[in-house]
Amino acid sequence: MRIAVIGGTGHVGSFLVPRLVRSGHDVVNISRGTRRPYVEDPAWAQIETITLDRDTADADGSFPGFVRDLHAEVVVDMVCFTADSAQFLVDGLRGHVSHLIHCGSIWRHGPSLKVPVSEETDSEPIGDYGIQKAAIAKLLKAETAQGGLTTTSLHPGHISGPGWQVINPLGNVDPLVWQALARGDEIAVPGNGAESLAHVHADDVAQAFALAVEHRDAAGGEDVNITAASSLTVRGFARIAAGWFGQDARLRPVSWDEYRASTPPAAADATWDHLYRSPNMSIDKARRLLGYEPAYEPEEAAYQAVRWLVENGDLEVANPFVA
Repeated sequence: MRIAVIGGTGHVGSFLVPRLVRSGHDVVNISRGTRRPYVEDPAWAQIETITLDRDTADADGSFPGFVRDLHAEVVVDMVCFTADSAQFLVDGLRGHVSHLIHCGSIWRHGPSLKVPVSEETDSEPIGDYGIQKAAIAKLLKAETAQGGLTTTSLHPGHISGPGWQVINPLGNVDPLVWQALARGDEIAVPGNGAESLAHVHADDVAQAFALAVEHRDAAGGEDVNITAASSLTVRGFARIAAGWFGQDARLRPVSWDEYRASTPPAAADATWDHLYRSPNMSIDKARRLLGYEPAYEPEEAAYQAVRWLVENGDLEVANPFVA
């Protein structure tokens, strides 16, 4: 099939586009810049790349028509963040493409109330990002249920892998956390360390998107969680990560007020966003409908990311890896 991927050189697209090419599809990538994918692959020589700024094209009304004129049977939208933008694209593609697959987020769910969190779990989203992702998932399901465009929304957890900063055991991307773990330094942890994080390797997310392409009838009209098979607790993740450097994790429980007083505001806010939600997701639906089976445990996905950062000079640590 001819497949248009909007945002194909991002975290997931870097793995998805080569998967689609190797499956025999004709792929066109729509990207706002000329940045290379996070992971190089010979398959990139076989795709067409078009440079377009989506925000500008949404603002002037040209984006749905531009995508429609590519004559793709499937459109994979990796970079839609508002319900208005999603509805705009749906209206423009209705009757012209076979399947629209949207990249959502597990943050369409709010703080965990019952775990593992299924797609049907009723938890109100918090924050504009989560609220918008929840609204997009709802409108896409309604579109398909009403006989319109066939849609699927896939909802990844904390996307991890080589090439970019990964969520650390405190739920933020502050490099000082990895440095402290590598030295065996004490780390202040808000809460009791039992809060969970839901990592997933970018290639496992790409696997799910490729499966949704192949299983349109099963995926149509559905919203699906995509994470690793398990989640990591804060204290468990910290102990595993310290062990990569031959250290024991030294964790000191503190109040949120104490944590915020000693942590840069952006990092403290990110920690709150992740730990307050404490996601632990069910992937039963992804397994049942798509045949999804993650290849990476969450700690493996994080390890690949941290190792890449160290080996490429983006993260300095005092001790070498021992694992």
